[in-house]
Amino acid sequence: APFVLRALRIALVVCLYWFTSITMVFLNKYLLDSPSLRLDAPLFVTFFQCAMTAALCLGLSLGAACGPRCPSLPTLRLDPKVSRSVLPLSAVFIGMVTFNNLCLKHVGVAFYNVGRSLTTVFNVLLSYLLLKQTTSLYALLACGIIIGGFWLGVDQEGAEGTLSWTGIFFGILASLCVSLNAIYTKKVLPVVDGSIWHLTFYNNVNACVLFLPLMMMLGEFHTLYHFDKLGSPTFWGMMTLGGVFGFAIGYVTGLQIKFTSPLTHNVSGTAKACAQTVLAVIYFEETKSFLWWTSNLMVLGGSFAYTWVKGLEMRKVQEDPNLKSSERNETGV
Repeated sequence: APFVLRALRIALVVCLYWFTSITMVFLNKYLLDSPSLRLDAPLFVTFFQCAMTAALCLGLSLGAACGPRCPSLPTLRLDPKVSRSVLPLSAVFIGMVTFNNLCLKHVGVAFYNVGRSLTTVFNVLLSYLLLKQTTSLYALLACGIIIGGFWLGVDQEGAEGTLSWTGIFFGILASLCVSLNAIYTKKVLPVVDGSIWHLTFYNNVNACVLFLPLMMMLGEFHTLYHFDKLGSPTFWGMMTLGGVFGFAIGYVTGLQIKFTSPLTHNVSGTAKACAQTVLAVIYFEETKSFLWWTSNLMVLGGSFAYTWVKGLEMRKVQEDPNLKSSERNETGV
């Protein structure tokens, strides 16, 4: 019975992650690029989600302080010194959420996964450049498959006349920022005593402050001023929903890693991307060529293979403690 319960709990967490992540992508696509909404303010959408996340963190923290003690919800207060230490990460974080949203604005949901598929490749590259860690041949081959899939995808989008170079450019930048984000998070976590909760709070507060001048520069306040649905409850309802899901995605990602493992989380993310692509093609009633689907399968297959190779390497390190420490480090990325 305990095994069944554990399996059920894991299944529930994975389903929750899938539901939150996929809903979030479709919601954001609507807010960023819906013909019925016609709002051209991607930074404002992202800023609003960061503000919501910071507010929800604070709200839950205050709720926990008034109610029964909850060790996983520490009391939050802004410390300018910590805020400054988190700044480099916040800059990367802003890049990550902004480029993600800009990529989604310019490409279809179906192609979105291929558009930002180079994260793994950047992980390998940055681990080498920043952390001087080498990667095994099999892991590099998996990266090769991902790059091949990415190129084929770009080629096929071009053949179908739906290619947005702007979207591709933002997708590549988003992949780079996701990878940098993982590296910087590890560096900055000790500043907040290893609390992801604190880090989320500081990151989003910093992001809100940094977004304001960016929105000014890109004329988004002007766009908002002339936006015809600014008084619409439906619009704000969708924005708030986007904010809640933006907050929830961080939490359910953490949950999934906690109840499974970082590797299982990667596999689940890969499978989720596959489901998301199929759902998008059905939902937007698109017809895609055989080669287009092949590009998706290459990206997903490459990501899965990379995760699998890394898993095997980690197991080998755990079984043989005398392995070089460099190998042990490398598998931790």
